[in-house]
Amino acid sequence: MDAIRKVLVVDDDPVVGKSFDRVLSGKGYAVITARNGEEALNKLRTESYDVVFTDIKMPGMNGLEVAERVKASQPWLPVVIITGYGTDANEARAKAAGVSGFLRKPLSPEMIEDSAREAVLENAAAAAPAEMSLAAHVPVTPVPSQDATPATVATFVKNIALFIAAPFVGLAYLIAFPFVGLGMLAWMGGRELMKYRAARKIGVVVGNVGFFAAAPFIGLAYVIALPFIGLAMLAWMGARALMKKAG
Repeated sequence: MDAIRKVLVVDDDPVVGKSFDRVLSGKGYAVITARNGEEALNKLRTESYDVVFTDIKMPGMNGLEVAERVKASQPWLPVVIITGYGTDANEARAKAAGVSGFLRKPLSPEMIEDSAREAVLENAAAAAPAEMSLAAHVPVTPVPSQDATPATVATFVKNIALFIAAPFVGLAYLIAFPFVGLGMLAWMGGRELMKYRAARKIGVVVGNVGFFAAAPFIGLAYVIALPFIGLAMLAWMGARALMKKAG
């Protein structure tokens, strides 16, 4: 046996307790004795036991009263009656109390060992449904679904792509901004000059010359900025594709 089983033997005859101890102590049981019913009930209030063996005929509280009170307070605990005075009335009262069985004196080692083993198995069988019922009422913490993983990866990739692309996009805007500003100023100045008839021809010439002069710089700005804008767009499209798969 893997665990020590505690047996309470209630009998005013110390020989009976010694017999149980001699048979069971080497087989994984701890045998505790009580001389009367009151002592037995006091022990049961302070310690847990796997089975109770009680004699019927004892001074004060008899074994049937002990069995009734044990089953009333701990209905799962097996109680076995030991008796040399078996009567139909005693057996009927014991069965009504819910005892597990009877041992009739004189006791043999086989009787003691078999009865203890059967009582312990009964106790284990009675405890199993109670443990299952308790487990059924324990709230279970939901485990996050693994389907959420792709969305998490997509968000992470998107954030990384934006983080990497941000300085390049900013650099592209920084390079292109002066050229765009100069172009807008030239265009606005050209419009004002075109309002004057005499200056229209001059404005056309100046405009053409201005665009001709600015064209290389505008082209250079686009050439420098285009790879960075392209990388940013690719990163954005990849992140969106991952998000669709995650969805």
